[in-house]
Amino acid sequence: MALVLNLLQVQRNVTLFPEEVMATLFSSAWWVPPCCGTAAAVVGLLYPCIDSHLGEPHKFKREWASVMRCIAVFVGINHASAKLDFANNVQLSLTLAALSLGLWWTFDRSRSGLGLGITIAFVATLITQFLVYNGVYQYTSPDFLYIRSWLPCIFFSGGVTVGNIGRQLAMGIPEKPHND
Repeated sequence: MALVLNLLQVQRNVTLFPEEVMATLFSSAWWVPPCCGTAAAVVGLLYPCIDSHLGEPHKFKREWASVMRCIAVFVGINHASAKLDFANNVQLSLTLAALSLGLWWTFDRSRSGLGLGITIAFVATLITQFLVYNGVYQYTSPDFLYIRSWLPCIFFSGGVTVGNIGRQLAMGIPEKPHND
């Protein structure tokens, strides 16, 4: 989503980058967008399916405005992971964990959302560690088994965010009565 929006702004000359940045903009790994998109689709479908299976329909803050705010908070948490300077990574990780739990509390509050968020964070962290261990890519200054210690917080908040999008899409478009 961010890549597409940024490319649209570049094409419309809303955002300008130096030539050397544009030369490297498209040199990122080709497999990242399809993998992240597929994972987001699976997670987005998983949340309403689990809600339906458990018989606990999610009713907390069910409107698109809340989903958009959740996306904005997730983008903020993700941005904070790269931009905030702390004395050590433990402080950053604890801060991001608190923000991620705050995102869940503010926009979800369901047991299934918490459980799925934790499961997604665990599985995604294991997959990331496997990829880094096998040299597919690497992190600068890894501090937790080849990765950064705050990464599970990003996966958790991303899972909750994509889950809220999936839940909202699963509601469908309400039919409006026709006034003929």
